[in-house]
Amino acid sequence: MSNLTDTVLEINLSALEHNFNYLKSRVTSGTKILAVVKALSYGSDAITVARKLEKLGADYLGVAYVKEGVSLRKNLLRLPILVMHPQEENFETLIENALEPAIFNLHSLSAFLKTATSIGVTEYPVHLNFNTGLNRLGFKEQDIPQIISLLNQTSVLKVVGVYSHLAASEDLEKTTFTEQQILIFNKISNTLSKKLKSSFIKHLCNTSGLLNFPEAHFDMVRCGIGLFGYGNSIKESKKLLPIACLRSKISHIAHINRGDSIGYNMGHVAQKPLTIATVPLGHADGISRQYGKGVGFMYVNEQKAKIVGNVCMDMLMIDVSGIDCEIGDSVVVFNNKHSAEDLAHAAGTISYELITGITTRVKRVFKS
Repeated sequence: MSNLTDTVLEINLSALEHNFNYLKSRVTSGTKILAVVKALSYGSDAITVARKLEKLGADYLGVAYVKEGVSLRKNLLRLPILVMHPQEENFETLIENALEPAIFNLHSLSAFLKTATSIGVTEYPVHLNFNTGLNRLGFKEQDIPQIISLLNQTSVLKVVGVYSHLAASEDLEKTTFTEQQILIFNKISNTLSKKLKSSFIKHLCNTSGLLNFPEAHFDMVRCGIGLFGYGNSIKESKKLLPIACLRSKISHIAHINRGDSIGYNMGHVAQKPLTIATVPLGHADGISRQYGKGVGFMYVNEQKAKIVGNVCMDMLMIDVSGIDCEIGDSVVVFNNKHSAEDLAHAAGTISYELITGITTRVKRVFKS
């Protein structure tokens, strides 16, 4: 019987170091690395992971929202922190915590300038985000004259970064589209270089851009999913180590007769005698109902066991017929051998959704 006493998400900081060093080896010397630690560092642990990345030599940290950056500051992270989707109501808090906002349209530029002016700061660092094809956030190229007009009339703001986001850098069948994005970004950044008073960091690449388009590394790259062990391709994923292992245990074993139903709404009706094991892990922990009814699977003593019936809020059932196991044995959901990508793909989704969905109810433990 295993000594496992709880459902845990184990975070391997040595694997994180391996991934950081591998990605760093793929960029030109002198190119800065922004480590993206949004969404609890992709579902792991924001603070511990950020501290490790700071120690490893990351140049910047990146988050989605102001409250994520504030949490890093409260825990004494001192690296520059880019907030990629700040909301207007949080601009004052952003400035109070020395965070760097991404400004992505003329409305946010005017609003941030107003807030910064009222506080009395000068040369406050901002990044300008341009839309080159993702069509999510970002200034348009035709906004440049108004941007220049606003910025060159004030000393309140200082542009320290100009960036965009690649839409399909992981898909080499869409290389032509990505190359067009690179061309557009080059044109925009060159125009701004000539018209702004200060120099700035140019950054375009995410993990897949870093790996597939070295010509687009510019001054800084933004590494997210790659740091956590996924390279968006079989080739690159083999060179990275997933940092997270989600594991639980068998809390109950039952023998089911043919015709018996399993779980809510009779989610599975046995067509033959089965042995099922209950695992204390459910959709409140991040294993959603889409993994039920034989779609998802876990590993018991290195053997695949399919989820049967509907996933419940706090537990689920797996088919362990033919697997030598007992109450207390470990159940692996994903680790560095059994990829979260495989489980996610089985349910028609991506690893990002699975790993960032593991809720804080699941205990985090750390391995050096």
